[in-house]
Amino acid sequence: MLRHTDAPGLGDPANFTPGDCSTQRNLSPLGREQAARWGRLLQQQGIAPLRILSSSWCRAIDTGKGMQVGKVETLQALDSFFTERDNANRQTQALIAQINALERSQRLVLISHQVNITALSGIYPASGEGLILALPLTQPPKVLAHIAAP
Repeated sequence: MLRHTDAPGLGDPANFTPGDCSTQRNLSPLGREQAARWGRLLQQQGIAPLRILSSSWCRAIDTGKGMQVGKVETLQALDSFFTERDNANRQTQALIAQINALERSQRLVLISHQVNITALSGIYPASGEGLILALPLTQPPKVLAHIAAP
């Protein structure tokens, strides 16, 4: 599980509209480079190609695309609930159920947001930071490794 790479700011602008990147916080040049470095790291370790499930926020999708290690698919349970904190438990439980229902034969990267990762794991990840989590996914998950942004 990966927090999207560097996208300066906090939360989203007041005019935030899902699907409209011009209304969202987007990746900085550093964020684009972090995504590319993640991709190179995964390829060097022989962990590519991958299935990438992402929040539908542009900064998360762009992180996955920038990795260039697999097709990026959106999963609503990975969307940020920064402005809707009452959804944290319901959305976290939905994420756990959806991930545990997936076939486990394929390597998987989840790209989400700080609030989502913290709600699941209790860990406050920096931008571009990753966690390797054991499956089946639990709350809290069994964290196998904690990896800083490359």
